[in-house]
Amino acid sequence: MSASTTQFKHVSYLWDDAKAAELAGDEVALLIYRSNLLGADLHLTNYGGGNTSCKVMDKDPLTGNKVEVMWIKGSGGDIGTLKKSGLAALYVDRLRSLKNVYRGIEFEDEMVELFNHSIFDLNSKAPSIDTPLHGFLPFKHIDHLHPDAAIAIAAAKDGKKITNELFGGAIGWVDWQRPGFDLGLQLKACLDASPDIRGIMLGSHGLFTWGDTAYESYINTLEVIEKCAEYLEENYKKKGAAFGGKKIDSLPEAERKKQAVALAPILRGFCSSKTQMIGHFTDDARVLEYINANDLERLAPMGTSCPDHFLRTKISPLVLELKAGDDLSDVVAVKDKLTPAFEAYRKMYEDYYNTCKHLNSPAIRDANPVVILYPGVGMFTFAKDKQTARVAAEFYINAVNVMKGAEAISAYTSLPRQEAFDIEYWLLEEAKLQRMPKPKALSGRVAFITGSAGGIGKAIAKRFVEEGAVVILNDMNAERLEGAGEEFKKAYGKDAYTTVTLDVTSAEQINEAIATAILAFGGVDLIVNNAGLSISKTIADHTEKDWDLLYDVLVKGQFLVTQAAVAVMKKQAIGGDIINIVSKNALVSGPNNAGYGSAKAAQLHLSRLNAAELGPNHIRVNVINPDAVISDSNIWAGGWAEGRAKAYGITVAELPTYYAKRTLLNEIILPVDIANACFALTGGLLNKSTGNVINVDGGVSAGFVR
Repeated sequence: MSASTTQFKHVSYLWDDAKAAELAGDEVALLIYRSNLLGADLHLTNYGGGNTSCKVMDKDPLTGNKVEVMWIKGSGGDIGTLKKSGLAALYVDRLRSLKNVYRGIEFEDEMVELFNHSIFDLNSKAPSIDTPLHGFLPFKHIDHLHPDAAIAIAAAKDGKKITNELFGGAIGWVDWQRPGFDLGLQLKACLDASPDIRGIMLGSHGLFTWGDTAYESYINTLEVIEKCAEYLEENYKKKGAAFGGKKIDSLPEAERKKQAVALAPILRGFCSSKTQMIGHFTDDARVLEYINANDLERLAPMGTSCPDHFLRTKISPLVLELKAGDDLSDVVAVKDKLTPAFEAYRKMYEDYYNTCKHLNSPAIRDANPVVILYPGVGMFTFAKDKQTARVAAEFYINAVNVMKGAEAISAYTSLPRQEAFDIEYWLLEEAKLQRMPKPKALSGRVAFITGSAGGIGKAIAKRFVEEGAVVILNDMNAERLEGAGEEFKKAYGKDAYTTVTLDVTSAEQINEAIATAILAFGGVDLIVNNAGLSISKTIADHTEKDWDLLYDVLVKGQFLVTQAAVAVMKKQAIGGDIINIVSKNALVSGPNNAGYGSAKAAQLHLSRLNAAELGPNHIRVNVINPDAVISDSNIWAGGWAEGRAKAYGITVAELPTYYAKRTLLNEIILPVDIANACFALTGGLLNKSTGNVINVDGGVSAGFVR
């Protein structure tokens, strides 16, 4: 069967017979292939959601006998990007023999450690909590996914009845239960009671499907989910308007974005009261249909049903009591209006924790909301990094899809609060969180570096991303900017950066660039004024145009970017850093340098003035004075190198050696050296320093501040 002859309306058939034929005979490779195809279609599962497995006969390295081995997605990871290193491999007979030591549902957690006694491949990933769900079923290939269409039925009040009628008894049903060893036994019991079923629906949770080959499992999964989706579509037509019909209209798209830009930094400040957060905004049509509807007030507090959704979106969203078209220009008034809402949400979460906690529950986590809904405008999500914030939004959209479907066919039911708590504060989940890498020095920081498509700016952006920040790459040169964007995507992934074309002499472009930063990440808190140019001429040769250009880019540009960024930082009220890349020439006199040197001196003193003014807002302003950074720098284009060589009576080729020899350390200065200095100022050790000048010039005594 080929893609050209197999058509589905609601799910994507991606199987390539030729590709599969190349993998024939390697069931593990086919498992990975199937998993990647399933993970590529968000109608089938979501990022990090679900797991897949296969059982094969292999040679026992100790006895030489053939044994049955199960390969399954290990703890964490994503089936869409799954590789063999992300799989766990276990002896099937040993895993099943754990029934002999299972002490009952009250002792679920101790079984996870016992999975290690079943490990076949010692280099494989740690087994996940879902391992026994696959292990007790006899099928060679198994898919466990969280498709919205299936969960809508699983989370419906009459889900069991609907499942039975829709599939004529061909899909079994197991009531909601937290994943674990006992749930694996429940799946086996369901199959034993109905041996001919082709899958099992898990109440409020997801779907299990299977096959004797990778392809049979794949096609079975698609067919079952397609049937669920068709059923929902039929009922949407019968039901009419979703979520009780529209209550309000959305603002036009441009107005939605404008409101989001105005509000996101304020929300980010509230959500960062414990840990600094990165934001994400979406005005996806599915979100707008939900947040503009009559039933929002009833459905939103219910929370989500599927554990995968819930763990990433929290117990419930915060719905803002703001009108879509409200004037948000008075920041104090907006904060006064929102403060009670955030206080109420935090109290709700604390009450939920205190009511549901057990004697051994982990300490309460951040009580701020993850998902914030603004009717008529869109949805904001806030998390420790961009990927987590974006994925939280995607999962809440999954939850919206589930609510819509469940309401169309019956009535939506969410997890009981105690069940939700027992998942969120599950000791195994806490252990997983504790195993995650600790936050890097710049985690949660949004960095805006002007002129960051090359040279010093790109080096700074790279260092910041490597230390956990997200960055807004910008440059006047669109081609150069596109190249930098591709470089960052390949090296760091799509969530580490965004790009925007920027001429720092244009206040309009600066405001647009800052708006881009806000829509992408929720705000800004680390500004590096790096964009620059240089003109080296005698006083006689210097033109008024030269003078104006230098002052527009270096001085006015620094002022305008700082002004726009500070407005956002004050909205957030979580402090910030401004670093101005100035020059040794701000302090050192030399020939053929009247315009550039005096503009650099103006940059330096403007930095001092800003530091004095912004200190009370905990916004630090510091200066880095480089000298002779030749590598990959635009400054050395346009005649500057020739001008400096002429001033010193040497050739352009001799400039690097000349500059190095005149320093106390005899060092050539590279862009990475400036990047390291920027990190030194922002990485946490100098949080109580402002108004400083750090020389990164190899040691030029004439440039010493004191």
